[in-house]
Amino acid sequence: MFSQAVNKHASSVRGGSARARTLLVAALSCASLGAGVFPASTEAASLSQWLESAQRMLGGGKGEAAPAGQEAMARAIRESLELGSSRASDLLSQVGGYASHPVYRIELPASVQPVARGMRTLGLGPQVDRIEELMNRGAEQAASEAKAVFIDSVRAMTLTDALGIVRGPQTAATDFFRTQTEASLRTRYQPIIQRNLEQIGFYTQYKQLLSSYQALPLANKPNLDLEQHVVTRALDGLFSQVAEEERKIRQDPLGRGSRAIAAVFGQGR
Repeated sequence: MFSQAVNKHASSVRGGSARARTLLVAALSCASLGAGVFPASTEAASLSQWLESAQRMLGGGKGEAAPAGQEAMARAIRESLELGSSRASDLLSQVGGYASHPVYRIELPASVQPVARGMRTLGLGPQVDRIEELMNRGAEQAASEAKAVFIDSVRAMTLTDALGIVRGPQTAATDFFRTQTEASLRTRYQPIIQRNLEQIGFYTQYKQLLSSYQALPLANKPNLDLEQHVVTRALDGLFSQVAEEERKIRQDPLGRGSRAIAAVFGQGR
């Protein structure tokens, strides 16, 4: 029955452009992936109604292209991306967003931990705690910068990008964000992290020693660059939280998003 219903409506757009037929197939693919495979017991009449709705969204009953329908879908996807990324940025930019988080808290690099343990043994634990406090504070301040970068990326997103996100895995939007924004975020994060670490009394001396250490012709040297360590860990935490927000929206698009988002991800019909 399903194939008969599809054939009936596919024939209605044969007289139109190849672009209109392609858009209809794309819409059917997106909806099927979002809602799951149609059950065998689905009536042809119901499928016919659904296909008519999809066809109207794409171009009406005569095969014409419908940019408004495409834009409606793209807007819904952009809305879901802005929601998820903004929530992640807002959460981690709060005081304690990193420092108090059981997973995202940033500690000194593993290569420095033996030194940190030695300092604690010598009664210098407060100094170690202060360094980690400044590391996490810098990450929290930098997280507020992410929102603008994410929104710029969303606004530059193409329809092809949007279709890829709908069809993709549970973290397709996060993967898109990381590909598009990580280099820009690193550039924005670096000076913020640096300003915070400069509040450590010996940080200037540390940077001088680090420069000499990095110039040594040694293989497999441990990475002792605190700034790069904090930037990397901060971004790992940010994208992990964006992925978590994305999963929540996909699982409950109406409750965590809107009716438009629910329609795109196959619920709320």
